[in-house]
Amino acid sequence: MKNWKPIFIENSKIPVWLSHIAPLNIGAICLGVVVFSRGAMNKRTRRHETIHFQQVLETLLIGTAIIYAYDYLKGLWKYRNDWEDQYSQRGLPYTSAGNKAYHRVRSEQEAYDNEWDVDYLATRQRFQWLTKYKV
Repeated sequence: MKNWKPIFIENSKIPVWLSHIAPLNIGAICLGVVVFSRGAMNKRTRRHETIHFQQVLETLLIGTAIIYAYDYLKGLWKYRNDWEDQYSQRGLPYTSAGNKAYHRVRSEQEAYDNEWDVDYLATRQRFQWLTKYKV
């Protein structure tokens, strides 16, 4: 399963539609075994979304959704008054508590921390994102 890749669908409107309800502008999103992106994906984005796909394989879709929702809601509460003048892993300023909560979700932390590492998917340890990262 470590070598499995998701199905990539580029030039999709799904990220555009979801951006209307999300606290950020979605460029690509992994929904189960399919990754949808607004335009063509570079290697970094494919790696980032493949990390999410591997997380889905580990916890199954419903487990991933529950963990993601829990982390997001916990972060939304935790960072409700603690986000201004702070920056994400990519060096971008947080625009709201929801934006910071999104970046502090454990699955997002793993993907952002390792999206530049071309060897990461080959050496990635299963489930470590659940214990290594904190909301």
